[in-house]
Amino acid sequence: MGQVIRRLQEVGFRPQDFLGLPVELSRLEDRGVSDRENDRQSQLSNRFPDLAELPPEIGLEVLSHLDATDLCLAACVWSHLANDELLWQSLCRSCWGSVSIYNIQRHEEFSYKQLFMLLDEACLTFNTDPSAGIHYLTSKGILLDKPIEIARFLHSTKRLWPSKKLEFLQHRPDVLECLVQLQHFQNQFLPNALRKFFREVSAPRDRGSTLTMMIENFSKRFCACNPKLGLSKDAVFILCFSLIMLSVDLCSPQVKNKMSKREFIKNTCRAVSGAQRRPGWPHV
Repeated sequence: MGQVIRRLQEVGFRPQDFLGLPVELSRLEDRGVSDRENDRQSQLSNRFPDLAELPPEIGLEVLSHLDATDLCLAACVWSHLANDELLWQSLCRSCWGSVSIYNIQRHEEFSYKQLFMLLDEACLTFNTDPSAGIHYLTSKGILLDKPIEIARFLHSTKRLWPSKKLEFLQHRPDVLECLVQLQHFQNQFLPNALRKFFREVSAPRDRGSTLTMMIENFSKRFCACNPKLGLSKDAVFILCFSLIMLSVDLCSPQVKNKMSKREFIKNTCRAVSGAQRRPGWPHV
């Protein structure tokens, strides 16, 4: 003990300093408690609010930004809000714009959440076997087995692969005709309109009857949307085939001598000899 006192004297520590030591320690302890409380309050303020404590309309607005997977996970915490029919109806219509069941009388146990799951399953099936996917929908009473209803369904969703649409339409020309009628080509440049059409339905790899059927329907629709151009259906048909052949010529590595711009214009103008030359057509 004497050694400790001598050591404190050596460093200049005075006995009266002991009087303020407990007060200082208490002050430091109080400051530590206060800091911990402030940290806890800060963490609580930064925490995501409990949606159940918010007004229902605000909670629904927050959940409306979730996709189906996240909404199902949210239902584990906020079951009442995340299973709201309006949320699932909005999801269904944003993913599938036109489905027959939207406009027909539904039974009392109908649920948009269940409908979403059925439509999602149907799309997965369609992208494997298109005919089976459509049969799944018609057998469940979700889609009417009518060409126009099937065409509207194909046209209103991006969840179906264009290549599988082509596979289905090869065997359903009635649906293809209705699908083309749903396209809008007003005031569009012909090559752009053709690209838009083949983005929705993949172009066939071979120049067979399917491609001919698709171009015929496209030409008819393009002329109907742009009557002021004065082009006949046959003229548009030939122009479309010329554009397709030009694309193949330019992109195929097997074609060594690529077609020049002048050759393309010359060949196309000769092929469309039956159509009237319009102002602005290229001169050969």
